[in-house]
Amino acid sequence: MTPEEICKLLKSEYGEAITEAVVEGGHPYAQVTSEKWPEVAAFLRDDPRVAFNFLRSITSMDFPDDGKIACIYDMNHIPLDSPTELITETYEFAVRVVTERDNPVLPSIAHVWPTANWHEREAYDLMGIDFTGHPDLRRILCPDDWEGHPLRKDYEQPLEYQGIPGTTEYGLTNPRH
Repeated sequence: MTPEEICKLLKSEYGEAITEAVVEGGHPYAQVTSEKWPEVAAFLRDDPRVAFNFLRSITSMDFPDDGKIACIYDMNHIPLDSPTELITETYEFAVRVVTERDNPVLPSIAHVWPTANWHEREAYDLMGIDFTGHPDLRRILCPDDWEGHPLRKDYEQPLEYQGIPGTTEYGLTNPRH
């Protein structure tokens, strides 16, 4: 199924919940409102016309000038019936869901694709996105007492953490990379 066909299908099923469709370029996607995202995710997994049975990744992006944070959900349809179909019948697509940067909240889709559990925890830890309904939302990479979210564009690396230097560059007093 082509990105154009997927966007057309989503628009016909969900109308105004699809706020943008980008089919040009190397990473086609549809932007979905956060309120409808769990419903759209279940549709993308269960509807036989698309059958996205594999959530490959969730990437978060920081847009401080716009006051927004976005999550991009990359999905694949991988045929499971016949190994010979794998090369010709595999296709991919992405969905973007945007939230406010000051209070980033998105609904969890860990109940739709179990692999979202880990990816949402990573976005929570590194970007500060609260995924409502997540079964175990806690830091996954940083220690529990870590302050801030290291992948935000305005994050300032601490000079030290519990006696461990925050930089290895000699004499660097403001470790921005």
